[in-house]
Amino acid sequence: MARRDPPQLPADRRDAPRSRGARFFRAVGSVPGLLWRLLRRAAILALGLGILAVLAYRLFDPPTTPYMMGESRRLGGVTQDWVPMERIAPVMARSAVAAEDANFCRHWGFDLDAIRASLEDGGQRGASTISQQVVKNVYLWHGRSWGRKALEAGITPLVEAAWPKRRILEVYLNVAEFDEGVFGVEAAARHHFGVTAAELSAVQAARLAAVLPSPKTRSASESSGFVRRRAASIMDGAATIDRDGRADCFAVRKD
Repeated sequence: MARRDPPQLPADRRDAPRSRGARFFRAVGSVPGLLWRLLRRAAILALGLGILAVLAYRLFDPPTTPYMMGESRRLGGVTQDWVPMERIAPVMARSAVAAEDANFCRHWGFDLDAIRASLEDGGQRGASTISQQVVKNVYLWHGRSWGRKALEAGITPLVEAAWPKRRILEVYLNVAEFDEGVFGVEAAARHHFGVTAAELSAVQAARLAAVLPSPKTRSASESSGFVRRRAASIMDGAATIDRDGRADCFAVRKD
């Protein structure tokens, strides 16, 4: 009797398990690639939004900052009155630069000499430039963390490239804290001395600049001996940078 071959399944049914398994492994294998594409698109989107935010604040004044919002919630409100550079005493601008970043006009966002000096000093000396402080105050958050420092290092060159030095200093003077809940030089001048930012004297400007590193523990109007000594040094520094040209990038010179 002739031997019969076993019945054959249709080709589509015979290959189904193998096809399903192949599709599964292909899908699993494509997950890293999919994640990489999503991460890449997210990074491009974040970069684009960051560039737009930097360009926007070259033209428009920041309505508030993350730190100001946090302090407003904590204190039940803060004081700030935005004023353009034309309504800030030139000696105030020079005093702030002399106190915080004497080489402001000569660097591109990072003062390498100050960074080297800070490293040699074991990190005890601050090396943040005014440009870095603007980035931290306007776009980021306060506090020491590598994540914030990395973002700050990435955004600072963008700000330096997109904003004139005078605009960087204008934003800095309007968002810096000069007393608890007192932000910007106009509110500070009225709070401490009862004058406008345009009316500040050299002594008053130097005392305001002297509290900038620690506005919650120092007072410009009720000055300690330390603040008075520091203010005297700042006055000398402001006069020096005016003479040697280190204030030229933000000063308005009259012919």
